[in-house]
Amino acid sequence: MTSNDDILRALGRVEGRLTGIEENVALLRNEVSDEKVSAHDSRAVIHKRLDEQARQIAHLDTRVAISGGADAQIREEIKRLKETVEKNQEVVAPALEEWKRMKSIGYGISGLIAFAGLTIGGMIAYASDGAVAALRHWLKIN
Repeated sequence: MTSNDDILRALGRVEGRLTGIEENVALLRNEVSDEKVSAHDSRAVIHKRLDEQARQIAHLDTRVAISGGADAQIREEIKRLKETVEKNQEVVAPALEEWKRMKSIGYGISGLIAFAGLTIGGMIAYASDGAVAALRHWLKIN
């Protein structure tokens, strides 16, 4: 059989191995807790980025909705302005046509007045020689 010394030596070896195992388990726990902290920090950063992205997307959706509403309002305003301009053109068109007609008549009258002035001037120039001669004869100037 085995002696007490052998049993105590075997117990010492078991105790030594258990101490080594405990140390290894403690090291593993430290490493795992460090990894847990690191993973927690990493997840926190990812969640923070995701939250920021969600906020930006919501902000972008709001801007798109506002822009769409503004575009619709602008289109409606342009449509109303176009209708107003077309109505005004329909109302003003006869007056514009009358003005164009009066303008062309004015050009014709101006041409006739110019032609009459040239004709009268030519007649006066032609008749002036005879008038000067008659005036000299009447005044007895030779």
